[in-house]
Amino acid sequence: FTDLTPTHISWQPSVNAANHHTNRYANTELTVRRGQAFNITLYFNRPRQNGDSLGFVTEIGPSPSESHRTRAAFNLSEGGGSGWSAAQGPSDSGSMNFTITSPANAVIGRYNLTLRVTSGNKIFSRYLGQFVLLFNPWCPGDDVYMSNENERQEYVLNENGIIFVGNARYIEARGWYYGQFQDLLNICLTMLDLSLYYRQDPAMDVSRRGDPKYVGRVISSMINGNDNDNGVLLGKWQGSFHSHENPSRWDGSVVILKKWRQDNYRPVQYGQCWVFAGVMCTVLRCLGIPTRLVSNFNSAHDVDRNLSIDKYYDSSGRSLNISKDSTWDYHVWNESWFIRPDLGRSYSGWQVLDATPQEQSRGIFQCGPASVLAIKEGEVDLDYDTLFVYSEVNADCNRWIVYNDGTKKRVYCDTEIIGRSISTKAVGSNGRVDVTANYKYPEGSSEERRVYKKALAKILGTSVTEGRTDSPEGRPSETMRNPGIAGKFKLAEPPVFGKDINLILVLSNLSSDRKSVRVDMSASTILYTRRAVAEILKAATSVELGPKQGKQIRVKIPYTHYGRYLTTDKRIQVTALCEVMRTHGLRLLVEKTIILEDTNIIIKIPRRVVVNKAVSLEISYANPLPEPVSRCVLLVTLMNQQVKINLARLAPRERSKIYFEFTPRRAGPLQLQVDFSCDKFSHVKGFVTIAVAPA
Repeated sequence: FTDLTPTHISWQPSVNAANHHTNRYANTELTVRRGQAFNITLYFNRPRQNGDSLGFVTEIGPSPSESHRTRAAFNLSEGGGSGWSAAQGPSDSGSMNFTITSPANAVIGRYNLTLRVTSGNKIFSRYLGQFVLLFNPWCPGDDVYMSNENERQEYVLNENGIIFVGNARYIEARGWYYGQFQDLLNICLTMLDLSLYYRQDPAMDVSRRGDPKYVGRVISSMINGNDNDNGVLLGKWQGSFHSHENPSRWDGSVVILKKWRQDNYRPVQYGQCWVFAGVMCTVLRCLGIPTRLVSNFNSAHDVDRNLSIDKYYDSSGRSLNISKDSTWDYHVWNESWFIRPDLGRSYSGWQVLDATPQEQSRGIFQCGPASVLAIKEGEVDLDYDTLFVYSEVNADCNRWIVYNDGTKKRVYCDTEIIGRSISTKAVGSNGRVDVTANYKYPEGSSEERRVYKKALAKILGTSVTEGRTDSPEGRPSETMRNPGIAGKFKLAEPPVFGKDINLILVLSNLSSDRKSVRVDMSASTILYTRRAVAEILKAATSVELGPKQGKQIRVKIPYTHYGRYLTTDKRIQVTALCEVMRTHGLRLLVEKTIILEDTNIIIKIPRRVVVNKAVSLEISYANPLPEPVSRCVLLVTLMNQQVKINLARLAPRERSKIYFEFTPRRAGPLQLQVDFSCDKFSHVKGFVTIAVAPA
């Protein structure tokens, strides 16, 4: 009789995709999740007889082996040691239905599936095709299991995101389109094969891809192109971006990842922290790891790893760029959800991963996974990079004055400013959730200082009783005594882009002695990393303060002074160095960062938007400046479709509007983003989430 031979296979795509929550992936091959059964139907050249026994072989990677768990051979109804199994379901004479189940810790990626037929004493194999296996947050045995369905919908299946930017006092929301189902799966799998880990040892690398810790760390090294000329993005934080993309121009990950592939996997120029985080979120959600974006306000970058950020000023209060340490107005990273058997179950849950290239970890620009709980408890010696993230949210901040002869004096130490309003998008809405309490105990509490001392002791290898007053070079230094005055900057009215900025410096004498105070003021436009761009104001004045008296000094920064020096970050930093005369140089440093507000883009949507029905939106935009603007361009982005609209020039302070028509093709939430640029400013953003109703 003839050999039993399969003639045709049905991968049952619609049934499997619905059961495995993979029905939105754009790729055509079977895509399923591990630890869960999927069904296939095989058609044969003749009915199966008693002498025919069947089995399957799955293989992944360049050199599959059972010892590496990248190859499994299993017969029908026999659960082999590999954890893979197959069973025959109800069948008819010409075809057979099979259920194949993978182990919950299987390697993820693209598998080859082969049928093995034993007929009498003959064994032969038939290659059936390929399927993709992903992480499975719906499977209790998977390391990435998440028990709450609303959270799975948000952190695995939602293609729309919100990124919180601005500063701790003025938090702004920006839209981001992750688009993890938009034909990116092959790009994400290729990314793993382009990593330095794979190049070093392909077989070992593939065998470790069942572990979300490992996959997350590898992806964090691949989103930036600092070590690997095949990384996705190059970062750039200063200078001009001409001939490449300003990081503020991006509204989502899909265009970046497709450009990367199109340019033969050369890094896309340029990204900044929120871009790195947005792209990494897309890749991890695409592979099935629950992931979200987190914004840390007043985020420290502690280069010398001593848990303190040192900032220097000259004797007239101008900020000096001489420290390697820095504090960013905000920094965006990712959290992914999985267990940590390597650290102990209590450290499971959210893990920090950060693809922005700040510091090398074990020789590569990568960061994490660091357990959020380990960060809160000051366990800075635990894997991976817990110390670095701990200092981002919890370092102390020292301010130093550098005198003309090079001596340094510490003006003050702030233990509470770093790591404020740590924020993420709410589940199921565009709201902001404050997650600061996940990262640290309340500022100023005894627990927070206890954890800080514990972390410092782990670094220094000694027990610590009090905060350090060493200078950054490690030499003991003098800390300036309290000058007996207090001060702060207040805004006379909200600071609006295009208008003059009116500030008040409020100085108060805390003592019952008269005080003469010399005030040196300076203002600079800055980046969100607080690096100065251009000085726009320098002024000095003196003020007499009677006992317990307060006085106000008015400061005006005209638009004509700051307008042409602003970057897309729209930030100005003002400092006042207040010296109390006849006190041997006692000084107070007062500082404020101003973000210029922009109520530029207003999007009006109809009350009801229905799938497959044309809808018209009103988009209004404005020139907030006291001068005309030309070369006006509006970019409207819906998912990964972008429309560029060239507009007429705008007179000073003029507002105009257009109507934009489109037809939504899917029910559910749809994010629409608008980006407005002209010759005087660029990348003013607006977005709206539209609830598209089913027909």
